[in-house]
Amino acid sequence: MSRQQPEQQAPPVQRLRVRYAKRGRLRFTSHRDVSRAVERAIFRARVPMAYSSGFNPHPRISYAGAAPTGAASEAEYLELALSAEVEPAAIRASLDEALPPGLDVLEVVVSPGGGVADRLEASLWHLDVALDHDKAARMVAAFLAEPEVPVERMTKKGLREFDCRGAVVRLEVAPLPGEGPWSTRLELLLRHAVPAVRPDDVLTGLAAASGQAVPGGALLTRLAQGPFDEATSSVGDPLG
Repeated sequence: MSRQQPEQQAPPVQRLRVRYAKRGRLRFTSHRDVSRAVERAIFRARVPMAYSSGFNPHPRISYAGAAPTGAASEAEYLELALSAEVEPAAIRASLDEALPPGLDVLEVVVSPGGGVADRLEASLWHLDVALDHDKAARMVAAFLAEPEVPVERMTKKGLREFDCRGAVVRLEVAPLPGEGPWSTRLELLLRHAVPAVRPDDVLTGLAAASGQAVPGGALLTRLAQGPFDEATSSVGDPLG
């Protein structure tokens, strides 16, 4: 007796791209937990989702360029495939209300086609560190003077060594507003490469190139990610 074939789902009639922020204590939330929170919020907000075909249909949600656990972000992206056309502004309001504070929906637009992940070519970061300005400047100068800075990171395939210098477009020391344990801000512009270079890799590279450690780690915040403009060395809007 042949096994019954699963029901085939209808194709999506609309796709929405969503930009959301991960703020405050939710910077420590893993991507898996964020995706669970998003699915629960979609259910509560009654978003008319399209579902995958197969024996275990699931809502068609695509994530792109998620920030690492421990990093805050103003530029997280996902795409929703819908079974009915809706107003993006209505979805933005209902989804933002259903998500926990700290996961905040900033913008929702109709997808023009293609994948949003293909438009995420670079990212802009703030790295707040417990270093005085002059020491941070010396460490940055030593790093930028090197043609390559090899670092190691544990991956799913084991310990891997790669160059973190080549992905750095700009690394500058900036004043840090306000008071707190972090005394200096580093502004970092990263091109997305293979393997991906993360801000913590750059901090490891700073220590390796200068021979001085970065005490207490850093407070990482992604401000933007999107298309990279070669002429201006800037990050564009992937939803634009």
